Amino acid sequence: MKRAARKALINLICGAVALCGFAWICAARPPATPSSAPSTGMAADKGKFRILLAGQSIGTEDFDILSSEGKWVVRGTTEAHTSAGDDMKTTGELHLAADGTPIHYVWSTDSPKKASGQVDFDSGIAKTSTDFGSGHPYHEDFKFPSPLVIVLDNNLYEQYAVLARLYDWSAGGQQSFPVLIPQDITPGKITVNAAGGPGAGGLSELVVKSADLEIHLFCDANHKLVRLEVPASRVIVERQ
Repeated sequence: MKRAARKALINLICGAVALCGFAWICAARPPATPSSAPSTGMAADKGKFRILLAGQSIGTEDFDILSSEGKWVVRGTTEAHTSAGDDMKTTGELHLAADGTPIHYVWSTDSPKKASGQVDFDSGIAKTSTDFGSGHPYHEDFKFPSPLVIVLDNNLYEQYAVLARLYDWSAGGQQSFPVLIPQDITPGKITVNAAGGPGAGGLSELVVKSADLEIHLFCDANHKLVRLEVPASRVIVERQ
């Protein structure tokens, strides 16, 4: 993998930023079209995640997922401390259709440099606008083979709760999804696979993979995300 792509993949480990930023790099072939997610897969949720790096608490995320006028609104705010001693804050608001198809996304980050952006989705096309603090937004469009694009942005973990809802648990097996990481202006692809029946504590596990990274999602019997683990970077995100 190219060095620049590897750097974009995860901005945690050893540097000024002490949080996971997942940038899923595109495979050479187009992402496979995922199974259609039923509208009943989504569910309201609200809570707080605690973020741990190598066993040490470095921040929290407050989030809520709510239904509004037949659509879904997903909001999250992460506040954390970087290894350089800086405070970091990231916010995101994602609007979804009833079946989980993205409509609009807006985000901002201050870590310590400020950046912001938005994405409008239309029939599998993502129109991104990103301002890195210059006041002159950068625009780029991406075309996906399916309108059901998964938004997995840096340091906003409630979006993995949405992914757990959109996985077709009744079908099971490996399912592929096109992905967009707006803060990195990066499209990509992931595969999601259920890791057998309920394990410790009655939680079911989903294994999320890109070409370079593996993330484990642990969900309760109602498919609500309880815990997220990134073994390669020793990151754990757990519900308080």
